[in-house]
Amino acid sequence: MFRFEHPDWIYLLWLLPVLLLVLGLYFSWRKKALARLGDPALVEKQLPARSKRRIRLYTVLIFAGITLLALAAANPQRGSKKRQVKQKSADVFILFDVSQSMHCQDLPPSRLQRARAFALKLLDRLEGERVGLIFFAGSSYLQMPLSTDYSAARLFIQNADDNMVSEQGTAIATAIEQARTAFDPEPGGGRALVIITDGENHDEEAIDAAGAAYDDGIIVYAVGAGTTQGGPIPVGGGQFKRDQDAQIVRTKMNRKLLESIADAGKGSAFLLQNEQKALRVLDSEIDQLEKREVAVRSYADYDSFFQYLLLPGLLLLLLAEYILTKKSGKHHAE
Repeated sequence: MFRFEHPDWIYLLWLLPVLLLVLGLYFSWRKKALARLGDPALVEKQLPARSKRRIRLYTVLIFAGITLLALAAANPQRGSKKRQVKQKSADVFILFDVSQSMHCQDLPPSRLQRARAFALKLLDRLEGERVGLIFFAGSSYLQMPLSTDYSAARLFIQNADDNMVSEQGTAIATAIEQARTAFDPEPGGGRALVIITDGENHDEEAIDAAGAAYDDGIIVYAVGAGTTQGGPIPVGGGQFKRDQDAQIVRTKMNRKLLESIADAGKGSAFLLQNEQKALRVLDSEIDQLEKREVAVRSYADYDSFFQYLLLPGLLLLLLAEYILTKKSGKHHAE
């Protein structure tokens, strides 16, 4: 098990593109300045020996040094001792719509991006529960079984897209049925489904599936992504999806269906536009579900490796400073 104890420090690496931009501006200014003085090649020979080669080497060393220091500050660790602990939790599956219609921008910047952001916030609220992921479009598949590995769940959600499912559509019923079979067969413990979708499905199968899920003791919640006014579906290059008659296809959130699904599953329906209310209610109601004791594997101890990055990083920065400031023997010989 590998992790960074303080992953926020990795954001220091954003300094590198800034340094690269500064270096590019410096060389551009330098070139123009030399051109104003005369023949750039002749002028270059008269300058102190802080040559382009030296500056490039300095830059490489600074980049490498900052990278190592940022990683050292984040403190890479590897789990060294496994343990198994008992915890009480409910089981929650997040059913995430990755159909093409989720790229619609009627909910800026897009339904999909808003759905991702919501699902990540929901994960933060659900810590302590076992969480699973099912992605669906025209078909569905189990992305992650019930687990307390929230890091993996976040990664999967951040990368959720329509290219994950080849068959397009909005097969909500199929996703619900798959979730029903993915719960542990042992009785006991609260169970819930949180369906995040634009609900672009017009049959009764999804409602029937939600009712059957409730009969199994599973509460079903629905979170609507989009608006009832809808909009076109971007397909790249400024173009939009068209039907067989070359007319632009408009996708609209099916709010009525989502409310019917939630009613059948004895849960609640929400809109992404009311994100805070949805998170608050879901957090409260899922927290009240019956908990059952489950075994969870985790790591009791972690070995840190920051020291193997800290010293080389400092040495590279010192070497960069030395290279930039040392005097050139050739220059003094002349």
